[in-house]
Amino acid sequence: MTSPEPGKASDLPRRAAAAIVMIAVAVGALLAGGVAFWILISVASLLMLAEWADLAKASPVDKRIAMFAVSVPLAILSPLAAGPDFFALGLIAAATFFTGIVTRNTQLAAGIGYVALPAMALVFIRGLDDGAILAFWTLAIVWATDTGAYFAGRAIGGPKLMPAISPSKTWAGLGGGMVAALLTGLAFAQWGGLAMGLALSSLILAVVAQGGDLFESALKRRAGVKDSGTLLPGHGGVLDRLDGMVPVAPMVAILILADGLL
Repeated sequence: MTSPEPGKASDLPRRAAAAIVMIAVAVGALLAGGVAFWILISVASLLMLAEWADLAKASPVDKRIAMFAVSVPLAILSPLAAGPDFFALGLIAAATFFTGIVTRNTQLAAGIGYVALPAMALVFIRGLDDGAILAFWTLAIVWATDTGAYFAGRAIGGPKLMPAISPSKTWAGLGGGMVAALLTGLAFAQWGGLAMGLALSSLILAVVAQGGDLFESALKRRAGVKDSGTLLPGHGGVLDRLDGMVPVAPMVAILILADGLL
């Protein structure tokens, strides 16, 4: 959800091409569901943790320990195993505690929950009876927010949102992202059967996505790097692309669970 920096307009074709490929892969796995979706989520989570470890200045040994630790709850999330239940949640907590004790790197340990909780949320959402639409909406909200923020920030500019953390983000970008997210939610309600309450929550979820974006920007600033990685052409690292999804996925899962209890 970043307003482009001066001179970055030439990156747009490369960014767009990479985004199309990533969206196609995500949608394909989402539609397939089951093991295919779990594999994609697990691979993305491991890549995210690897980048998180670098931001946390973890040693190669500690980085491997964290990767092995998070693999346990990720494996349990598989449709062939227990799936996203309280046992998986307990394993996430245990992996976090284990990593913190062994490595004595609290930031590295926090990365376990940072990548595993949204993974659990997405697998849970996809496993519901109407999980395909709900998971697609969850992903689409973050994509729409990023896109709306990018183009609104570029076209309007104006005051910075939090210049001390991310100098390129603007209030106009936030507004554009919120509008794009709301329109996306309403489209899912109109043509996808999404509950209107969830559709309207897209507006708030756009703000949540922005919070995730800003949090990762603060981590990068603290680490003294511009991007979390270089894996994705024109986009930086996996964390750079999924930072908005990290808080949004658990929030959507909570909204769905709360709606089911009412």
